[in-house]
Amino acid sequence: MNKLLFAVLALASIGAANAQVKIAVINTQKALLETEEIKKAQLDLEAKFKPRQDQMVKLQRELQDIQTQLQSGKLNELGTQEITAEGQRKQRELQRLQQDLQEDVERERTEILQRAGTRMQEVVKKLADEKGLDIVVDSANTVFFKTTFEITTEATAAYNKAYPVAAK
Repeated sequence: MNKLLFAVLALASIGAANAQVKIAVINTQKALLETEEIKKAQLDLEAKFKPRQDQMVKLQRELQDIQTQLQSGKLNELGTQEITAEGQRKQRELQRLQQDLQEDVERERTEILQRAGTRMQEVVKKLADEKGLDIVVDSANTVFFKTTFEITTEATAAYNKAYPVAAK
């Protein structure tokens, strides 16, 4: 039985050795980040979360003002206690805002990248079919390759064509 299996594997490898395998390499992360959809999504995220960032900047300024008042030495004991309590409240509010913002941005970014990643896989499969490629390897997992095998730019262009971004 082992001899038969060995013979079949040997014949299969001879056939594979005679066939020419077409390989391409893609930097998936770069291809994704350079798409018009991702560039627009980044700008949209910045615009969406700007009011919250502005609110955090305002709170930071208010905390600096409180610190200045406390260091001035012009406050009596009651004033110092009131300003300290207000500073602590604002500090907690700032921390909550920062945490909420970070979580919201990360959640939306993940959703956008997952959707775009799935789309990029579809685009690469179609591109591989069109070019008659047998294997497409991500450059992040490749030690060396000739640049003539790279299809990153083509994949980005194909993605932009398949998923055009609507103009504002």
